Amino acid sequence: MSRPGYQAGHCMRRSSMNFICLDVEGVLLPEIWIRIASVTDIAGLSLTTRDEPDFNALMLRRCELLRQHDVSYTDILRIVREVEPLPGAVAFLSEVRRRWPCALISDSFYEFLLPLAPKLGLPTVFCHNLIIGDDGRLTGWRPRLVDQKPQVVRSLQALGFTVIAAGDSYNDLGMLRQAEHGFLVNAPPAIREAAGIGTCCAGLEELLDEIQKVAR
Repeated sequence: MSRPGYQAGHCMRRSSMNFICLDVEGVLLPEIWIRIASVTDIAGLSLTTRDEPDFNALMLRRCELLRQHDVSYTDILRIVREVEPLPGAVAFLSEVRRRWPCALISDSFYEFLLPLAPKLGLPTVFCHNLIIGDDGRLTGWRPRLVDQKPQVVRSLQALGFTVIAAGDSYNDLGMLRQAEHGFLVNAPPAIREAAGIGTCCAGLEELLDEIQKVAR
C-alpha cells in the first residue's frame, strides 16, 4: 500500500525552499571583542576575524591577553550584556524571519549570544562554547563543529533548502562560497578581494534587497 501523499512507483519531487544563514557580529551586532577591548583598555583584544583568518589562533591570543591583565569571565560577561544591536538590525532580522526560515551562524559563543538573543527577538543561533577554568578565567573554547559555517550550509542543502548567506569576515567565506547565494555586508577591502564574491552590500537595507532578488 502506498503512503498518503506518495504515488506508487514514482519518486516524490523535491521542492526547493529558501533558508537564510546570517553571521552575527559585524552584521547584526557590533564586534563584541572590540567592545571588550575598549572597556578593558587591552588593545590586542580589538583584533577580530576581519584581521586574523585563523580563529583558533585568535582565541588563544585573547585568552592569554585576558590572563595577563587579570580579566575574569564575570568581567567579560558584564561588558557583553551591555552590547546593543546595530542600527536597523532588529527590524531587518524581524522581516527576514517573517518571510523565510533563518538561523544565525556564528563563531561567537553561547555564553555571549544567549544574553543578547532577546534583544534580537530570540532567533535560532548556532555557535560555540567557552571553556571557563575553576578560577573563573577564560581558558579556551569548544567548537560545536570544526569549520561549522559551511557544514551547516551543506546540511541544509542536503535537506533540500536553497541557502542564502551573508557575513563580513574571513571566517564567513566558506559559508558564503558553499551557499547558492552568498553576500558580504560592510566587508573591508581585503576581505572583498579574498572572497571572490560579486555582491558586497553596504548595509542591511541593501542586503534585504539582494535577498529578495534571489529568493524564489
